[in-house]
Amino acid sequence: MDMQITGRVALVTGATQGIGFETARMLAEEGVTLVLSDLSIDDLKPAAEKLPGSPLCVAADVTSQEALHDLVARTIEAHGQLDIVVHTAGITGAKGHPLEVGDEDYEACWNINFMSSVRLARASIPAMRKGQWGRFICISSENAIQPYWEEAVYNVSKAALSAFIKNLSYDEAAHGVLCNTVSPAFVESPMTDGMMEKRAEALGVSVEEAIDSFLDEERPGIVQKRRGKAEEVAATIVFLASSHGSYINGSNVRVDGGAVLSVQN
Repeated sequence: MDMQITGRVALVTGATQGIGFETARMLAEEGVTLVLSDLSIDDLKPAAEKLPGSPLCVAADVTSQEALHDLVARTIEAHGQLDIVVHTAGITGAKGHPLEVGDEDYEACWNINFMSSVRLARASIPAMRKGQWGRFICISSENAIQPYWEEAVYNVSKAALSAFIKNLSYDEAAHGVLCNTVSPAFVESPMTDGMMEKRAEALGVSVEEAIDSFLDEERPGIVQKRRGKAEEVAATIVFLASSHGSYINGSNVRVDGGAVLSVQN
């Protein structure tokens, strides 16, 4: 399918690996001009070398409003426009009893997972309004809909993110800017690799056995009995970013293998 976005300019955060990198790769295949961002320029350059079109690489700290304004300004300076923003940067945060994790744990996850999206929206959406066409897409999570008891700091940050994007969508569509979230579940990534390595160590089993037991015990809705692939999530993001996604606004699209045991989003 031709996504009809050739010549558009896209900014992708968290672009060095996982969902961010696969989204960038698929957008490049559609003829989109890329700006890649992450914390380290040393990580960005090797990622950019794997993609066509010599993407612009800009290191930026998503906890800084000034850094994100600069990121967008450099995008506009280089390419004259900004049409698509895909914000994948995030952390899992501390785990434990909701009353026993500290204020600093909640604040760290809130600052990166939620407030970074607010900051990036402030910086980027005015530029998309000018072109009367835009897509603002953030990565939420199954946890926003089906929270897990030991992951409170992550749960609340992602639930707030989904609500914020819904709220943002009410007005921005009038300017041609559509705002949506995508919620993956248990996707192959450095994040879930680390989770499974810790589980394997705690149980005294292999990583593969840890994954199998996690699926059986913690994610029974994933009947495929496997982790998702980054490209499976990226394909959904690219569709939302495309001209074919022109009537999807304020939605949370789940790419979770059935992990969420609910009909509702």
